[in-house]
Amino acid sequence: MQTVDLLLHPDWIIPVAPSTEALANHSLAVTDGNIIAVLPRDACAGITAQETIELPGHALLPGLVNSHGHAAMSLLRGFADDLPLMPWLENHIWPAEGAHVDAGFVRDGTELAIVEMLRSGITTFSDMYFFPDEAAAAAQRAGIRCQLTFPVFDFPTVWARDADEYISKGLALRDTLKHSSLVTVVFGPHAPYTVSQANLEKISTLAAELDLAVHIHLHETVGEVLQAVESNDERPLDTLHRLGLIGPRSQCVHMTDLGDQDIALLAKTGAHVVHCPQSNLKLASGACPVTRLLAAGVNVALGTDSAASNNGLNLFQEMKTAALLAKLTSGDATALPAQQALHMATLGGARALGIDDRVGSLEPGKRADMIAVDLTGPETQPMYNPVSQLVYACNGSQVSHSWIDGVPVMAQRKLLRLDEHGILTRAEQWRQRISQPGQ
Repeated sequence: MQTVDLLLHPDWIIPVAPSTEALANHSLAVTDGNIIAVLPRDACAGITAQETIELPGHALLPGLVNSHGHAAMSLLRGFADDLPLMPWLENHIWPAEGAHVDAGFVRDGTELAIVEMLRSGITTFSDMYFFPDEAAAAAQRAGIRCQLTFPVFDFPTVWARDADEYISKGLALRDTLKHSSLVTVVFGPHAPYTVSQANLEKISTLAAELDLAVHIHLHETVGEVLQAVESNDERPLDTLHRLGLIGPRSQCVHMTDLGDQDIALLAKTGAHVVHCPQSNLKLASGACPVTRLLAAGVNVALGTDSAASNNGLNLFQEMKTAALLAKLTSGDATALPAQQALHMATLGGARALGIDDRVGSLEPGKRADMIAVDLTGPETQPMYNPVSQLVYACNGSQVSHSWIDGVPVMAQRKLLRLDEHGILTRAEQWRQRISQPGQ
């Protein structure tokens, strides 16, 4: 008789790897935070469990991976809507950040984002923002997995004076968290237009020496690329490649303006692309050519970007939008099917973040980062294909349970480690402060 910590009995298991097909009448066993078996339910007779959970009408799948965001900016949700990217940044977001962002803003904004993400099935997120030590502490309190990409700019902000100080503070945080099982710290140069080539080259050298990933906004708009060509006689991707910043550790965010030569370079170097469809649509930044990237063998992940540019941190909505946008832009209704969209939101994200050996799929030996999704509601009935229902019919509110490292963080829609009421109260206090400057 085998004894395990947790035994789950859903109606379907969607492992994502080795297959995204739904396994009916299967169970999953967890011990010490590791998945130890995915097996037919009738093969569980020889297993005893410390805890057994029946999940009728539910699908069990890997926790979703939000591969790009700025969590604390949840406090600026709806603050400056319906504007193009650069006026939005330069005239509204950056001035508001300069006036209000401090350690408390990041603590409270990150906790608000984590509540939203956990409630919609995200168990891992990548974050680029100031005071990443506060974001790390918030993630550890919540028990959520995250990649912190400490920002680097040429100019001073509330967190640092210059590129050297950004890098020094970020690497000090990395040293502090190097033994964390949940939090990793990597380089986050903001973009080629906010970080000089000299500082990008410095980051390239340090990233290679320390074997750290580099997460960067890149080719976000046609205008950005044209401006770079006019200034430097080369496209931003080519500049980064020349500086040694494009390779298997590169996480290239947005990538809406790509030619065939760009896609070939990404495929050749093994760089990853993070697609943020809803933010790009709202800011009219363009559409990432996902189908062409996937056809070339490039790994594509999904991100929400911030709630300030998206208004939500919901990968169920991003999956659906990504699939529909790919069909529209390619003129092919078979483009980016549901299984592929789900892969981008799970294993594709884990690969981009370099943690696919631990999470992203429900396979024996991986950590038990999992969500259960209730498919019994009218919006998901009748049930023909669970994967299609997850991508095209679910909105995140159907997520009933979440586990990270085998530890329950949400059960029956109730968050187990966070004071949701207190977090919402502090968010309202920030709204009052930001909307009434000088008072």
